[in-house]
Amino acid sequence: MQKRILPLAVTASLLISLIGWNCTKLDTTDIGSDLLPAVDNVKTFDTVLLVNSTQGFFGDSDYISKYEDFTVGAITNDPLFGRTTANIYMQMKPPFYPYYFGSPGDTVNGPGLGFDSVVLCLKYAGFWGDSSLPINLEVREVSDFIFRDSVYNINKTNYKPNTGNFLASTSVDVRKMGDTIRFNNGRDRVINQIRIKLPNAWGAALFAKDSTINGANNAFYKDSLYRVAYNGLAVVSTGGSNGLLYVSLSDTASKLEIHYKKRNGGKIDSVYSSFRFNPNIGSFSNPNTPLVSNASNYIERNRSGFPVANPAPGEHYIQTAPGTFVNLNIPGLAGLSNRIVHRAEIIVEQIPTHPGPLGFDDIFSAPNFLYVDLKDTGTTNKWKPVYFDLNTNEFYDPDFKTQIKYFPSQIDFQYFGGNRRSKTDPLTGLQIKYYNINVSRYVQQIVTDRTRAYDMRLYAPFNINYAQYSGAFIPYGNNMAFGRVKIGSGTNPNYRLRLRIVYSKI
Repeated sequence: MQKRILPLAVTASLLISLIGWNCTKLDTTDIGSDLLPAVDNVKTFDTVLLVNSTQGFFGDSDYISKYEDFTVGAITNDPLFGRTTANIYMQMKPPFYPYYFGSPGDTVNGPGLGFDSVVLCLKYAGFWGDSSLPINLEVREVSDFIFRDSVYNINKTNYKPNTGNFLASTSVDVRKMGDTIRFNNGRDRVINQIRIKLPNAWGAALFAKDSTINGANNAFYKDSLYRVAYNGLAVVSTGGSNGLLYVSLSDTASKLEIHYKKRNGGKIDSVYSSFRFNPNIGSFSNPNTPLVSNASNYIERNRSGFPVANPAPGEHYIQTAPGTFVNLNIPGLAGLSNRIVHRAEIIVEQIPTHPGPLGFDDIFSAPNFLYVDLKDTGTTNKWKPVYFDLNTNEFYDPDFKTQIKYFPSQIDFQYFGGNRRSKTDPLTGLQIKYYNINVSRYVQQIVTDRTRAYDMRLYAPFNINYAQYSGAFIPYGNNMAFGRVKIGSGTNPNYRLRLRIVYSKI
């Protein structure tokens, strides 16, 4: 599943509609709250269980596939979560080998013919942060031969290839991404595309490697030769901004445009050819097929000296991957007597900060989705999916002890919850975010069958992986590094992290 975010803003309601299109369950605390019996303390009761919670930090690395939206930019002024730097490294390749510019029969060399300019184009897919400041970027050559040749790697976000020559710089104003850009003498137009002009000398050298000019020993003859001459390009943040751009490398609008003049039948025409990012598997046996392009999205978190690194009592910090998590222990759950559980939900509430330069809650929005899983038994630090509640219409076995898969084919977000919602904080009058995560069937199993009550982990994943079962990475609803939120802990007097249970006695 390729994730998409709307430019400048993401509404959880739209994402829920997209992800839960085929779901039939209702979230009874949102759409169908009237479906729950009223708590009258005669037949129907509710209780709130204490949650012991501790802050945790992931290792600041995650996997991102070549089909996902990559991010580039810098967060330099987040008073709660610190600084973030994001860079993109990629290979743009010809569509075939041996490659030549133009069409058969064209002439690209001679008076008035040949290279004109070269432009790196990136398909704009969204933004997170402060849109009033431009995103300052540099384009450099990748000098790392390991990156050049590791075309089948899916790189972690802590992988940072070496770079060499500086090529160009630009500042991107995301507020103008919807404006129409005209080029090629006004014959072509685009929107939502970042265009960075590269040096003519660099482009001319690339153009001169045309296979019709230099024969079998040039870089366009086959993929292995092309990678030797061209390691790739890096788009790196130079700081000074306060936001992250998202681009889709796999979109056809992301490309390296080589503009030139050619002659065909006596007519001279200005045209361009495109080298593109290739996310598809190539073939070693077919030298005419470009191998898959390599790509890396390096993301660095620097939390030192900021509240996220040392939370105050009553506070926790959740940052979308590569980010942070919160450990949950619910001591009262194991001894809970048997009952009919109508609803059991983990309630997570944002601690508001004042609007303006001290808060940034509107600028740096909360994650679109949170998720909980269970700490598995044993001596190793393993986790597994929560039982039953990820999708009540589909059988799955979190212990993976049967032939049944350990994770459902999709999460029913309308039932499971975890999606970001808004409400007015009665203490401050500010709008805050909150999350309800439905674990009703899991709790029913505990109280009825006396099964184990596991500790839990609360976080905002980009994708989910249970390495003891599979190497697969399961996409989740968040874009990489998109979202952060300060929440109450299990001891916070006003924004308490808690498990609420609505039940009837047996």
